[in-house]
Amino acid sequence: MEGPIKGIIGIAAGGIIAVMFAVIFKKEREAFSVYINIMACIVILIWGLGRLEIIIDAINKLQSHIQINKSYVSILIKIIGITYVTEFSASICKDSGYHAIGEQIELVGKLSILAIGMPIMLALLDTILSFLTTN
Repeated sequence: MEGPIKGIIGIAAGGIIAVMFAVIFKKEREAFSVYINIMACIVILIWGLGRLEIIIDAINKLQSHIQINKSYVSILIKIIGITYVTEFSASICKDSGYHAIGEQIELVGKLSILAIGMPIMLALLDTILSFLTTN
């Protein structure tokens, strides 16, 4: 099997094992269950951050082939980071029984992505308007 496939299979298996341990501890020692959950999430996060480097390298290669404004690439990387942190923290809150807090984290993440992406949206609208007015 290829490297990424082996990696995701290992992470999935580790996640399932962590869930099994968390379920076992949940009845007698609920705090251990939460700690197992958080530790598994941190291990998976660290693995995922390694994959993020591959994505950033691919974006940089794409930028060298196509003329893209560097600020747009920076915005794209920030959006990826916000998405990852939002999803990670919201999932931990929801799994710990604090669903409302997780939902609020997701809402703020979405609003942050919208706010950061506005320059791209405005540039796209300017481009469309320039095409419409030149005809």
